[in-house]
Amino acid sequence: MSRTSRSRKSPAKSAPRPTAAPKPGHLRVVATGGLGEIGRNMTVFEYEGKLLIVDCGVLFPEEHQPGVDVILPDWSFIRDRLDDVIAIVLTHGHEDHIGGVPYLLRERGDIPVIGSRLTLHFLAAKFEEFKVSTKLVEVTAGETRQEGPFELEFLAVNHSIPDGLAIAIRTDAGLVLHTGDFKMDQFPLDGRITDLRGFARLGEEGLDLLLIDSTNAEVPGFMVSERDLVPAIEKVFRETSGRVIVSSFASHVHRIQQVLDAAHAQGRKVAFVGRSMVRNMKIATDLGYLTVPDGLVVDLPKLNRLPAHKITLICTGSQGEPLAALSRMASGEHQIKVGDGDTVLMASSLIPGNENAIYRVINGLVDKGAHVVHKGNAKVHVSGHASAGELVYCYNILEPANVLPVHGESRHLRANADLAIRTGVPRDRVLIAENGSVIDLHDGVASITGRTPIELIYVDASSVGGVTEDSLAERRLLGSEGVLTVIAIVDPDTGLLVDDVDFIGRGFAHDANTFKALGPAIGKALTRESDSSVASRERIERRIVQEAARWAKQSLGRQPLVVPVVVDG
Repeated sequence: MSRTSRSRKSPAKSAPRPTAAPKPGHLRVVATGGLGEIGRNMTVFEYEGKLLIVDCGVLFPEEHQPGVDVILPDWSFIRDRLDDVIAIVLTHGHEDHIGGVPYLLRERGDIPVIGSRLTLHFLAAKFEEFKVSTKLVEVTAGETRQEGPFELEFLAVNHSIPDGLAIAIRTDAGLVLHTGDFKMDQFPLDGRITDLRGFARLGEEGLDLLLIDSTNAEVPGFMVSERDLVPAIEKVFRETSGRVIVSSFASHVHRIQQVLDAAHAQGRKVAFVGRSMVRNMKIATDLGYLTVPDGLVVDLPKLNRLPAHKITLICTGSQGEPLAALSRMASGEHQIKVGDGDTVLMASSLIPGNENAIYRVINGLVDKGAHVVHKGNAKVHVSGHASAGELVYCYNILEPANVLPVHGESRHLRANADLAIRTGVPRDRVLIAENGSVIDLHDGVASITGRTPIELIYVDASSVGGVTEDSLAERRLLGSEGVLTVIAIVDPDTGLLVDDVDFIGRGFAHDANTFKALGPAIGKALTRESDSSVASRERIERRIVQEAARWAKQSLGRQPLVVPVVVDG
């Protein structure tokens, strides 16, 4: 059926307004993360009072978010309805799609989780760390199962991790396809191609809404095959006389397989470095997704006893994560010391937002004498996401009535929307949504009907949601401007100083004479405060902060965080 013949009416043109609950017969879709960003993917589907969650991942912090471990989707708008959640469905095993699941299960610990074999095993390993558990339901491509009012069909998709799935969701309101992350590699290393025949069948059935990966919508043409990387990787191993150190995502099983094959062909031994790398590769090997020749992988102490030309290390840190193995090698803080003769192969993509951290790692390695091979100077990585040519191909196969670009920054979403429009999807049926946009599907029409507030939920060690934008601003201030502690002993009755003020400065240049003028200035300020009002601890502290901040700005040209410590004298 053609797109135009399936278009029964246009969505309303009025400005979106909040809606309490979907009307009977309406399917509601709300993204709580993953729109306008690369990470924390989570989409909530609601029908007949029941909720279905597709993916629940994390977003990794950027440099302006110091001290944050990960960032979660904001599911607060369904927190009082968690009993209505019938299942969490996972498209694949990357952290930006599964990393938030343990946190959600802390709030309701018996939500069933549905996913492919490798995805669930990666998740189960996280459950041990978080001390949570729930029912895990393993599914395979081609399988169909009913979950409440939602009929779910699972289709194979090719990605940079094995066992990826697209999810077709059928309700009486219509047919929806969520592609998850995918590409259309026609010669994948594991022989598992994206199920375009299944896509075509859904198109013939009549696809009402398509949620489609947008990450590479700006990239023209088609992605090269993973197999095309083999010559460049083999060249690194063939021409390197010293150690080869490879950094990759700990979940990129295909890339690790290529590295293992190349190392084995050159008579090298391999050790995995980094907890997540060791854990995930053991899981992949045990399940048969990774083929490891006997005796190839050894532990690190044994590997270190071999000559350099026999050594290959595979580690984490491809995105410049400060605590990952490669970053610590670049800074000289790791037990593995990088130097002349070593070749570092960074076999991964550059995720937007990580550029500075990655280049800092590369520069650190080069400064230590290593030769660094990366995507910028060799053909050692290909993206796991469909480029523009592949997306257009899918639009023409699926002929969706409505399109919701997902998984990408704003520029990616809009580029994907433009592709959909160019293939013939009516402009008013292509939805540019944000996290929290409320989208209702009814009678073949999807439209944005409202918005629910969505925040960044920061995880800081054991604290979830305790870190706010204000506290991050304080951390940035501490990092850039320093901190000035002012210790004042005052008369509790008058609010006046009874002794000299002491100062402790951290994070900015100062000496014994730096604060010579500040003590008397604070004394005068407290005298004025005492003359004008009743002395109180709150007023005294506020006056100290104001006077110290003014002085620091004028005298030092800085704005340190001022911490007043008032002691009764």
